[in-house]
Amino acid sequence: MRTLRTVAELRTALAPARRAGRAIGLVPTMGALHEGHLALIRRAREQCDLVVVTLFVNPAQFNESSDLERYPRRERDDAGLAAEAGADLLFAPAVDEVYPPGFATTVEVLGLTDRLEGAARGASHFRGVTTVVTKLLCMASPDVLYLGQKDAQQVLVIRRLVTDLNLAVAIEVQPTVRERDGLALSSRNALLSPAARERALALHAALRAAQELAAAGERTPQRLLDAAHAALEPFAITPEYLELVDPETLEPIAALEQPALLAIAAPIDGVRLIDNAIIQPTVQPLSQSLPAASGPIPRSLLAASDIHP
Repeated sequence: MRTLRTVAELRTALAPARRAGRAIGLVPTMGALHEGHLALIRRAREQCDLVVVTLFVNPAQFNESSDLERYPRRERDDAGLAAEAGADLLFAPAVDEVYPPGFATTVEVLGLTDRLEGAARGASHFRGVTTVVTKLLCMASPDVLYLGQKDAQQVLVIRRLVTDLNLAVAIEVQPTVRERDGLALSSRNALLSPAARERALALHAALRAAQELAAAGERTPQRLLDAAHAALEPFAITPEYLELVDPETLEPIAALEQPALLAIAAPIDGVRLIDNAIIQPTVQPLSQSLPAASGPIPRSLLAASDIHP
């Protein structure tokens, strides 16, 4: 695996594959790689001829400088993990390579970005996400972009970005990867103390409580939300948001008649974590396997499904 620092180096490295008509997969990350990232890289390896992993802690999507400074950075370890998972190229640019002096252009998706994460983190958060994703897609011109379900709203926003700008890239979304005890993998987990990590299990417990109540036949959103809030109480956690919404519009639902997205964000001893699950309206037994507890994002949340082999 080669590590590249500039856009010129990246384009030069990709040119032979592009001329040969080989499929290029892109896995964007901010580093501190974990099994969730590695699952995306492995999937890209299965489907594409050449796999690019980007490692860039994007300052434009952080609202607080302290949060940006605390974000885990461990490029040497990340490079080894990415290579083992099947990456061919690691693109790790400096900030001034992505945002050079005089940079004055941003990309913004309206409508989907003012709720949930957008409401909690401000308009600049998703503007930073959509701008850097657009730049990465322009830099690498991949055939397939690989994203994780844990960032469900981000997936929806990027899908809209790709559709509205007619970008020639397919989007492949992989399920949330969890620890055996249910904690969703996140780069931020590395910042949790042992005690905070135990409290963080409350997020998954809240999602499970709502899933179990829905599986028992409950269809009233407020009662499902009440069950989720009750699961948080023993951990003394007050969420920034805990909402049951339409998985395509992110608007609150009046009744659970179709699959809905239950999304949560909460600070755990100063570390902000997010999680989500699809809540099904049909009565069905719950699997004990953790990935099944998350459930896949509906296909309507994905972009083009004609993934190149």
